[in-house]
Amino acid sequence: MLFYFAAGICAIGVVVIAALLFRRLDRLTDDAQPDGPTGGHTGAMLSALFLLAFAIAIVVPWTTSDAARANTCTESQAIAEAYWAATRLPAPAAARVQTGLREYVGLVRGREWRMMADGRLSPEGWRRLEALRREVMTLPAADDQAADDRDAVADRLEEITAARRLRAMDAKAAPPPGLLVTTVGTGIAVVLFPFLAGARPRGMTIVPLALMAAMLGLGVYLTFDIQHAFTGGLAVGPDAFTDLLPELDRIPGGG
Repeated sequence: MLFYFAAGICAIGVVVIAALLFRRLDRLTDDAQPDGPTGGHTGAMLSALFLLAFAIAIVVPWTTSDAARANTCTESQAIAEAYWAATRLPAPAAARVQTGLREYVGLVRGREWRMMADGRLSPEGWRRLEALRREVMTLPAADDQAADDRDAVADRLEEITAARRLRAMDAKAAPPPGLLVTTVGTGIAVVLFPFLAGARPRGMTIVPLALMAAMLGLGVYLTFDIQHAFTGGLAVGPDAFTDLLPELDRIPGGG
């Protein structure tokens, strides 16, 4: 964050130095009017900078939320495939693996989903997946077919783990703080620019300025509201895991 402020101070220093140097040129004329070249150029650039920062602050979280939603679908599908594959395991192990997968789904769509709002996943979820993988990998195989069935379940569990890692990354993802600061700063500058340029809005001219300020305020609030994939207006819900439970009910038990 310190570098952002340092960059801003350096830019202001460039403007001050340029103003002092160019003041010595006789060809230049004073520009004190709100609608003069300086005001017009500055206003246009402030608007462009705000639109750029605002667009990035909207697009990046939107893209992250879409990716997070797709990753939850991938993880739930991997769980369903593992549940199906477990039906080919020996009877005691098949029931334990299927029960473990159900418990994992319940953990994810319940307590863990609330934890993801803070950017973290439950350690218990990792432990349950690791326990399932260890149990499957240690199953004895009487023949090649049994070994293939065991390996198929292990592969599906590995896919679940990989999808879970992606979900952990999505839970931590957030736009750079400097982007939000830039959005807020340029938004305030755009609203206050007429006053800073020397204009004194009166009467009905205040109305469009107030409407613009209100819309900018709503836009800036939106950038803060959607910055996390699992909270706010674009929050990804546990729908993929909730819809998975009826599918698991239709899958027969193993053995």
